[in-house]
Amino acid sequence: MASKRKSKYYVVWVGQNPGIYDNWTDCQLQIKSFPGAKYKSFKTKDEAERAFSGAYKDAIERKAKIESPDFEKFKIEKNSISVDAACSGNPGIMEYRGVITTTGEEIFKKGPYKNGTNNIGEFLALVHGLALLKRQGDSKTKIYTDSRTALSWIRHRRVKTVLRKDRDNEVLFIMIDRAIKWLKTNDYKTEIIKWDTKNWGEIPADFGRK
Repeated sequence: MASKRKSKYYVVWVGQNPGIYDNWTDCQLQIKSFPGAKYKSFKTKDEAERAFSGAYKDAIERKAKIESPDFEKFKIEKNSISVDAACSGNPGIMEYRGVITTTGEEIFKKGPYKNGTNNIGEFLALVHGLALLKRQGDSKTKIYTDSRTALSWIRHRRVKTVLRKDRDNEVLFIMIDRAIKWLKTNDYKTEIIKWDTKNWGEIPADFGRK
């Protein structure tokens, strides 16, 4: 019987043992509890090898361009930014970022934070994007998120998480409180749009970790 083709390869630029791994379990061992870990998945070994020979930032921007969805076909707003988060474990080391939707160019990135969750990261990324656009006086640029939970928390101006506060993640709870305060004391005209992952593929801000 033919062996099953590897669906993904994982490049670890910064971690316990940087390299290329052919399964998520081995990759996770290199980045779990490693502050500032940098890693990303690729569909083929050739892509992974090319990426590993270069810089992490160049690889994620190049991959975003290659996998860019058909903006015309899906009527995706070109004047937009996309936000997303990644978390190694639940809870685990979390980070979030925002990119220009059309190019994948990173415009902000925060983290890594210990003992966070993906939902919290996606919520903070969304508020970060809203605050950034308002500070720039830009009410026309739209924001894409693939998180229904973050959209709900934004809409209700409330975070419902079971995450427990501890010494390692105290800064996250401070950030959550600030984000909620910002939402309650600021009006914004920015349109937030749910990214259709099923039909469009991964959101351009996706970290490609799994």
